[in-house]
Amino acid sequence: MSISTCCCSLPLLPDMHPTSYPMASHSISQSDHHTSLFNKILGQLDATSEEETNKQQIRTVFHQTTTMAAQHTYSATSKSNIIPLRAAIKDYAWGIRGLDSRVARFALESGIIDEVDPDTPYAELWIGTHPSGPTTLRDGTTLEQSVGGQLPFLFKVLSAGKALSIQAHPCKERARDLHKNNPKNYVDDNHKPELAVALTPFEAMCGFRRLEEIAILIKKHPEFAACISNEAKLGIFLCSQDEDDKREALRALFKSFMSCPKETSSAQLKVLLKRLQKEQSCDHVHPHEEPPWERKCARAILRLAQQFPGDAGAMAPFLLNYLLIAPGESFYMAANEPHAYVAGEIIECMACSDNVVRAGLTPKFKDVDNLVSMLTYSMGGPTINAGTPAYGDNRIMRYTPPTGEFEVMIISCNPGEDITLPQLPVPAVFIVIEGSGTTDNEDGQRLVMRPGRSYLMPAGCSPLTCSVNAKKRGALRIALAHENQHRDRPTLSSASDFPVSWRGEFALPPEVRTPSLPGTPRMGMSPAGKAAIAKNLNGNGCNGGHFDVPKL
Repeated sequence: MSISTCCCSLPLLPDMHPTSYPMASHSISQSDHHTSLFNKILGQLDATSEEETNKQQIRTVFHQTTTMAAQHTYSATSKSNIIPLRAAIKDYAWGIRGLDSRVARFALESGIIDEVDPDTPYAELWIGTHPSGPTTLRDGTTLEQSVGGQLPFLFKVLSAGKALSIQAHPCKERARDLHKNNPKNYVDDNHKPELAVALTPFEAMCGFRRLEEIAILIKKHPEFAACISNEAKLGIFLCSQDEDDKREALRALFKSFMSCPKETSSAQLKVLLKRLQKEQSCDHVHPHEEPPWERKCARAILRLAQQFPGDAGAMAPFLLNYLLIAPGESFYMAANEPHAYVAGEIIECMACSDNVVRAGLTPKFKDVDNLVSMLTYSMGGPTINAGTPAYGDNRIMRYTPPTGEFEVMIISCNPGEDITLPQLPVPAVFIVIEGSGTTDNEDGQRLVMRPGRSYLMPAGCSPLTCSVNAKKRGALRIALAHENQHRDRPTLSSASDFPVSWRGEFALPPEVRTPSLPGTPRMGMSPAGKAAIAKNLNGNGCNGGHFDVPKL
């Protein structure tokens, strides 16, 4: 079979004009989409020695074609061109397997991988300059070379099929010490505050519960209490209302729990699981007879224990707030704040670091002593925020943390509309997370926007306009990250940023609770109860138009 015969028999590829196939000068972003299609077509040919030669010749012609297309589309040294990127892909045990993973689908679409292995847990897609996973341009140039140095942030897509480790990220001072003393496990000397925007319903444990909640859980679950020293439990029950005393009591409790001998914690966990399974069965009392947050806590423990058999970290929901984040909502984790992502998919942006101090729910290196000593022991979860409109357009939502390294924008364009991306004085990267569309700018760049394709937007480059055909059924959505341009107007905060926040259901006075179910507000509240809630919200639970998350 000749090359020309084989090429003529191939079907037209999407987004290509019939007269331009296969040697036309088209966008390099189109060509990386076509690579996987070519590989599929080649795989259908008979594996004879003659046709194996033809396959190699076809690949050579095709890659020469895409290289020519790249030269016509952008210049790697241009300061005005939007430049396609090749992100780094990571597979960890907690990732989502096969095509169910958004990371896998994005990597396939952008040409990072040729096929998806159904047994591989595709966990993260990295866009940035960190040496553990550097992003490159299509010609092999690194992103760091293209922008002339390291970006201050690392942008990720994360697909979690099961829980990540109980962890925290160090502040700058501790990161320097950890890297100096243990460079194998702490690969850089930078801090790692991070911001997450949910792409799907997302479950996470973030920040410590309040002492009132932990005290109730210690009384209700003797197996949990057996893993804590009497002195630490007494410190919780007798703690004053002073914030420093509360933090010290919480620190002693957490240290005691994490120091519990493995044989004791494993034995108590088995007893706890047996009891919780019985309580969750159909012959148990009606679920409405216990507060929802306690029911959610029990179910989370059963789930974590199934994923990590014998790991006492499965009892972490007794200590940490268990949150459910809706798509489009975001939260921020500052340095030295405990958290563990449980399940779902998010866009994540952080300072350019890969430092993680772990203590449970992981087969990786655990550093309990450092984790116990570094935490702030702030109580209450992070604020949850759905973004705020930016640049005078409510289709551009910004998510701004109280740190200077990064900021995220989610940009939406509905069918029949067009939208111009903001022109920024700093380099930015963006990835298409949903829908499809086309682009145009002063340089005439015709890029096809499809989910998973990522690009570099050089500082001060020509404004890029995205358009969506009116016949499309869904919006085009782009996630864009860059150095923080609104640090004086943050939309997000962690529990440590605002020590006084929403005090939870336990802050309500007795008259607004159901007598038989302490902690559960009545449907109809007395004037005193309404006044108490209003006082709690006024100035304490509302910061900049958003509320701190009540615990489940």
